[in-house]
Amino acid sequence: MDTAISWSELGFRYIDTGTFIRADYRGGAWTAPAPCSASSLTLHIAATCLHYGQACFEGLKAFRQPSGSVACFRADAHARRLQRTARKLLMAAPPEELFLDAVRMAVTRNAQYVPPAGTGATLYIRPLLLGTSPVIGVHPSEEYTFAVFVMPVGPYYKNGMQPVAAYVQEHYDRAAPHGVGDIKAAGNYAAGLAADQEMREKGFQISLYLDSAQHAFIDEFGTSNFIAVTRDGAYVTPKSDSILASVTNDSLMTLARDMGLRVEHRPVRWEEIKDFAEIGACGTAAVITPISSITRGRETLRFGDDKKPGPTLERLYNAIQAIQFGKSNDQHRWMMPV
Repeated sequence: MDTAISWSELGFRYIDTGTFIRADYRGGAWTAPAPCSASSLTLHIAATCLHYGQACFEGLKAFRQPSGSVACFRADAHARRLQRTARKLLMAAPPEELFLDAVRMAVTRNAQYVPPAGTGATLYIRPLLLGTSPVIGVHPSEEYTFAVFVMPVGPYYKNGMQPVAAYVQEHYDRAAPHGVGDIKAAGNYAAGLAADQEMREKGFQISLYLDSAQHAFIDEFGTSNFIAVTRDGAYVTPKSDSILASVTNDSLMTLARDMGLRVEHRPVRWEEIKDFAEIGACGTAAVITPISSITRGRETLRFGDDKKPGPTLERLYNAIQAIQFGKSNDQHRWMMPV
């Protein structure tokens, strides 16, 4: 394998590192996680993941610390979120310790792909859970495969946080009320592909969805939670049964409270958007993406500077990155040593 990687030129794309970790659920029990020297899985043609959508995943990162060691950010929270997703899809979920062991093993076995400290690059970790039993009638699988693969990715912002323009989707809904929008089901992302293509063709960089029932409340962005800062300095993020519980958003809410900000996690009406001083999209890949404008129909609303992020979002971004890269005190014990 070629590990002569130019860390400064990494993007966010798949890179084969040669080893992934696998555990299987058979006969009511999980096998121990073990390394696999391959980049493919063999599935039965009638596997439930292919026909009935029993497929879900997580996304987290490992960071090289100043000492040269490696640590993962909030791996335990991702393990618990995968379990919540699995319960709703009637899948067997790996126990938290098995999840964490597999993550540690995936990082350790691919240690040469963890970017050096100071490059801004990280190791992206993708845990994947699939229903694998051959099933034609509609019912849950009896067997499951849990796999963890990794790849080095570059810093999302190579020239600092870059604000983007958002587009409100009026003809597509992200998730149905009482559906699976609150979990990380693989099918949720397929449902947004056509909407994202339309959005890009119109010259925008990110889709914003409103609630599917009324289009009256802000839901979330296509791949990220919606966060905002009010003119009086409160941190606001929408709450509904259709929004994925973001680990990044949960972390930012904690840091906002640490900074003395009022945190409001509640339903947010569309009409309130004009009262926000800063708006961002938050998730694992970019942490925070500042939003410079939001277009709904013929109306475009602008937020702050289209060249740089607002001061509060930038402060939150710097605070969480400092913890992840080991440059500040991890008082909440979010970093798991590998």
